[in-house]
Amino acid sequence: MASQSANLWVLLGLGLAGILIMTRKLKKAVKADFGAFVERLKLLPPPQPPPPKAPHPLTGLSFAISDVFDVNGSVTGFGNPDWSRTHEPASQTSTVVTTLVEGGATCTGRTVVDDMAFGISGEQIHFDTPTNPAAPARMPGGSSSGAAVAVAANFVDFSLGTDAVGGVRVPAAYCGVLGFRPSHGTVSHTGIIPVSASLDTVGWFARDPSILRRVGHVLLQVPFVAQRNPRNVVIADDCFQLLKSPGDCVSQAVTKAVEKLFGRQILRHENLEAYLNSKVPSLKLFADKKFNGERKSSSTNLLAYAMHMLRRHEFKQNHLEWIDDGKPNLDPVISSQMQCALEITDTIIDSCHAIRNEMRSALNDLLKDDGILVIPTVAEPPPKTGAKEIQSEDYQIRSCSFSSIASMSGGCQVCVPVGFHDKCPISVSFVARQGGDRFLLDTIQTMYADLQEQAELATKSSASGNALSKETSAEMAKEKGNQAFKEKQWPKAIGFYTEAIKLNGNSATYFSNRAAAHLEMRNFLQAEADSSKAIDLDKKNVKAYLRRGTAREMLGYYKEAIEDFRYALVLEPTNKRASLSADRLKTTFP
Repeated sequence: MASQSANLWVLLGLGLAGILIMTRKLKKAVKADFGAFVERLKLLPPPQPPPPKAPHPLTGLSFAISDVFDVNGSVTGFGNPDWSRTHEPASQTSTVVTTLVEGGATCTGRTVVDDMAFGISGEQIHFDTPTNPAAPARMPGGSSSGAAVAVAANFVDFSLGTDAVGGVRVPAAYCGVLGFRPSHGTVSHTGIIPVSASLDTVGWFARDPSILRRVGHVLLQVPFVAQRNPRNVVIADDCFQLLKSPGDCVSQAVTKAVEKLFGRQILRHENLEAYLNSKVPSLKLFADKKFNGERKSSSTNLLAYAMHMLRRHEFKQNHLEWIDDGKPNLDPVISSQMQCALEITDTIIDSCHAIRNEMRSALNDLLKDDGILVIPTVAEPPPKTGAKEIQSEDYQIRSCSFSSIASMSGGCQVCVPVGFHDKCPISVSFVARQGGDRFLLDTIQTMYADLQEQAELATKSSASGNALSKETSAEMAKEKGNQAFKEKQWPKAIGFYTEAIKLNGNSATYFSNRAAAHLEMRNFLQAEADSSKAIDLDKKNVKAYLRRGTAREMLGYYKEAIEDFRYALVLEPTNKRASLSADRLKTTFP
């Protein structure tokens, strides 16, 4: 164990050295702290209680805080020098920081946030943008950029940030670390500069899932309950299909890990776009009002747009007076969005609130108490440093599209890194309903090692040029077809089985399953043809004979139908369906 730990530190040292060399080649000066910190400080925990009392739960851990958390006697900078200049030192320390220190952890410094904690890319116009340790030529993500970098570069064991629209989850994804956004309202916001009261949460970063969980148990202050396994894991297939990185590999890694730990029966596949369209009708009304009835975006993008409207409105209520009075030097992103905020009407805000209420009900219906939704964390890799795209509203929406699900429902979400693609970190996110925080943290603790193992296998397979064989992809399509069949969505099932057949046309099961769906649709000619193909591929496929017999009976080919049922009996003498069908036809058509 000691040698493994030593090897890990050697690898980490080599990795950081490599980053410094690479960034020199890129002609970018990298600070010793990667530009993560704006202030170094030390808040020490109280002495350990004497035995037999247990030690503090966070003993031995260090952490950093984003520059939005108050510390007694120090000015909270809020990512803007003009804010620091016009505000007095805090008179008390933020409740959440005090809780962690009293829990045994040592606070070592403040970290950089985007200007007024409002951005999402991590770019800072007033200070140097922190260097992303996982991808030095790429943005670190925001608004809690420095906190993510401090953890990714191993300066602290965990760190605190705030997350309204993705301020913890996006930098966690960009920097390749774990990031947790708790359910809205579960962690105290006393002593924290607000951005958007109805969306703001305190989130945290870590490299180790056990630390993420330990911090959660201290901050959430929930009563102890026995750990329970998920009974419903929903994979949003359409979301993974939108990714520029290999989404199939990521969803397959999750599928394999869930099957191994909890069993295949708890897995479900869902088209999230269709689900939101049916369960959140206010989204369509919102689109009609904003875009004159034209559907310009996916449901998640519309959800993100509504989320941004709400955040701009509440940010304006909190800080527009200071902006108007002080005329501070602001990031252009804030200036443009404040101009947009002035045009937001009460009707739009009412629509946003209606969407949020429906989203909460929709997520509750989908997941119940013991369910988890699996989605990508971000749709795209982190943008390159200095990229002009980060100024656009399109980027603001795209980067937060998947974050909007938890933000607008009030649920909790954890971002889990699962390797690299094209030298950029990739991740997957797990979402639980509001109040499911401890359940979600416990589940990630259980799944983490197996998920990393499956992700590594997928990465090695991809590197060798065999990312996902056609056979594996075909099996995934078949499983989706089986799920649709169980839900009596026959056309959808036929579509998935057809996809499986295109990928692998040598499987009797795929043709036989599609025949079953055709029978339910009363497509008897297609059912007979698929059953015949299945029998050609596998002469012992009992289900194919039964399905062809049923199709032939419905088409009036009674003699041929009797032969199929009889042959099924030869293969499986105890099959009651074959026996009853053969006897019925023989009696009716001797």
